[in-house]
Amino acid sequence: MKILGVVGSPRRKGNTHVLVSRMLDGAEAEGAVTDTVLLGDLTIRECDGCHTCWAGKECSKRDDMNQLYAAIGEADALVLGTPVYWYGPTALMKGFIDRFVYFNSPENRVKVRGKRAVIVVPCEEESFETAEPVVDFFERSLAYLEIDLVGTVIAPGVTKRGEVRQKEATLQEAYELGRRLARYAGARSPA
Repeated sequence: MKILGVVGSPRRKGNTHVLVSRMLDGAEAEGAVTDTVLLGDLTIRECDGCHTCWAGKECSKRDDMNQLYAAIGEADALVLGTPVYWYGPTALMKGFIDRFVYFNSPENRVKVRGKRAVIVVPCEEESFETAEPVVDFFERSLAYLEIDLVGTVIAPGVTKRGEVRQKEATLQEAYELGRRLARYAGARSPA
């Protein structure tokens, strides 16, 4: 089974990256093959609503997202991570998810229907409520595309790069959710 981790933070080795990596470690413990994509290292242009993909054609944008479509299609599950920026996902993650309109056509929907996903949301504020708009964003977006959201790790109270490493319970939660995701992904029936 293949699991693709997507880090929507511009900070390498930041809290989001640490948590996504920890989740993938858990998935690997269950036998999954994992890969990590750092959105900050890629060029992903905005969706302009041209609807070329809705006609079953390739996306009209010529950027790194075109290669990611194949990786997403090949993955059995996704780990999506973004810190909270102004009570929403980062611009990197929002632009990435905006381009999921590609999967809205009947020809492409089968590439994601029934996949499993988990989300990781660190935030500076101490309240779990700070992450609610981001969680809602993912719940609605993934449900629309018929991707099953099987779990969430929220890590409040982390600001400095890698500070989440001091939160052993959160790291363990991420690891265990990664293991569970791999088990769910392995049980996924073909679309």
